[in-house]
Amino acid sequence: MFANKSTQHQRTKMNVPHGPIFYLEDVSVQFGEIRALKNVQLSVERGEIIFVTGASGAGKTTLLRVLSGDQEPTQGRIIRPQMSGKKSLYISNVFQDLRLMGKYTCEENLMFAYDPALYTSKNEFITDMQELSRILGIRDRLHLKVSEANGGLKQKVAIIRSLLTRPDVLIADEPTSSLDTENARRLFDILNLYNAKRGLTVIWATHNKELIKSFTGRIIHLDNGRLVYSGHACFI
Repeated sequence: MFANKSTQHQRTKMNVPHGPIFYLEDVSVQFGEIRALKNVQLSVERGEIIFVTGASGAGKTTLLRVLSGDQEPTQGRIIRPQMSGKKSLYISNVFQDLRLMGKYTCEENLMFAYDPALYTSKNEFITDMQELSRILGIRDRLHLKVSEANGGLKQKVAIIRSLLTRPDVLIADEPTSSLDTENARRLFDILNLYNAKRGLTVIWATHNKELIKSFTGRIIHLDNGRLVYSGHACFI
């Protein structure tokens, strides 16, 4: 499962040394009168699985956007140490707008992720695509146009597309909001596999407390823009 032949540019766990990939130093983000983040101090290690929790409006999405580079801090700074032998980390995002192209089929949206620098052949890419689609139960729906797909199918396509880019870091904002418990668990299992075999760092915002308790990872809890907890799931 998931062909993993090495290429010159392939991002695999053996090429990812341990150590921090992000430092947030006293980071605040303000939108007009609203302070979405307040003096956040945070370090993220390579290969971590992190769940970002908090009520709606707590600052989860803003924190993810800062980590992904889509949002600059109003105060403080974010530091991304350079990886050995690489100019920068490759970060793949799954935000709530999903950014799929409605006029194309689900399969065509996935094919846009193909990069010959990351795969030994297009057949290797297709093998990974079909296997991920099988595990998440959508192989028989890849022919549908995205404009015809329901919310759960769209979320699965967006997640598979992100994984097919073989990122160093996957940042996801409520990616299971349209999935039932069984499909959410399948997705967690896939991310755990990529984490174990390829060193994928996962940073995931979620409200699903029961699901979090079933998996190993660090909890980062936000309250009114402040980071109030960083530790194990016993907090939940």
